[in-house]
Amino acid sequence: MKIISWNVNGVRAIQKKGFLDFLTKENPDILCLQETKAQEDQLDENLISPKKYQTIWASAEKKGYSGVAIFTKKEPNKIIKGLGVKKLDSEGRTIIAEYDDFVLFNIYFPNGQKDEIRLQYKMDFYAAFLKVSEKYRKAGKHVITCGDYNTAHKEIDLTHPKPNEKYSGFLPMEREWMDKYISKGYLDTFREKNTEPKQYTWWTYRGGARAKNVGWRIDYFFINEEMKKNLKDAFILQEVMGSDHCPLGIKIKF
Repeated sequence: MKIISWNVNGVRAIQKKGFLDFLTKENPDILCLQETKAQEDQLDENLISPKKYQTIWASAEKKGYSGVAIFTKKEPNKIIKGLGVKKLDSEGRTIIAEYDDFVLFNIYFPNGQKDEIRLQYKMDFYAAFLKVSEKYRKAGKHVITCGDYNTAHKEIDLTHPKPNEKYSGFLPMEREWMDKYISKGYLDTFREKNTEPKQYTWWTYRGGARAKNVGWRIDYFFINEEMKKNLKDAFILQEVMGSDHCPLGIKIKF
């Protein structure tokens, strides 16, 4: 089974840049999108019902902001939108899809760069997410979480670590949360399969950063450690254009 995740920075914009061709070419079993920036009634039929896929959308109350979607070949047993916390669920950042073998979280985690209020919102979101994830784990479920975490975990995960230590996205408190998350028994799938530097998933639009590969790895697939034997591959598709992020994915087998 192949699962791909991609922060598309606007699904209507990326549709004009060959998104459906990408979907056909990669042919994932499940595709998770973040930052869709659209309400369902703003989308055409080609996005709502592409060939072979059912789609699930969670949109922000504020139009043109945030939002996530799942394109899936197999219908989930259950779909939950949000984490069950009102103040964290109005921005359309979470879809939880329950399948036979695993529970899939598709999440667009908040960005904390705006101010202290948004940084606290981000940390509250992290805490609420981990609480829900742990509930599934304790119930004996396998958990796969993908999306834009908006934090680079280690120095290897961004081009300029030192200058960014005082900015949200690489703050000690954010990185410590990632450490805590991993200590609970979750695996960074890409680092299970790849230890090379300069492997990024996001580049600023400024200064030709992508052409120079001056980037950050802030998009991830995490699995619970009991699933390690099921993980066959983890990859980043840096060559795929259309957004300031690139897609990434895993292959799993049960």
